[in-house]
Amino acid sequence: MNTKITELDRCDCDAIHEETIAAVREKMPDDSILIDLADLFKVFGDSTRVKILCALQHSEMCVCDIAVLLGATKSAVSHQLRQLRQTRLVRNRRDGKVVYYSLDDEHVSTVFEQGLLHVRE
Repeated sequence: MNTKITELDRCDCDAIHEETIAAVREKMPDDSILIDLADLFKVFGDSTRVKILCALQHSEMCVCDIAVLLGATKSAVSHQLRQLRQTRLVRNRRDGKVVYYSLDDEHVSTVFEQGLLHVRE
C-alpha cells in the first residue's frame, strides 16, 4: 500500500497556541502513569483474556470452569489469569483447594462495558 503524504498531513510550524500547550501539559499525567495505562490496554489485546474478563463479569469462577467455558486448557487459562492478576484486573480467593477468580473491582467492569459499548456502536 502506497501512502502519499499531502501538505495537509504535515505541520511545518512551531507552537502556535502556547497557552493551550501549557494548559494541557499541566493536566497530563506523569509518563510512568501513561506507560502503566498503555500496559493495561495491552492486556485487552488478547481475545482469551477478554473472554475471561467477560465471563468473570457474570460470575466468580475457578480455573476448571473457565477452561470448560472457553474450550481451553487449564494451563492456558492459568497463564492468562496470571497476566490479568499482574495488571490488577482480576483477583483470587481460596476456598479449600479451589481458587476462585473475580474482577478486581468495579473499575474493571466499567472499562470492559465501555469497550463493549464502543465496539457495538
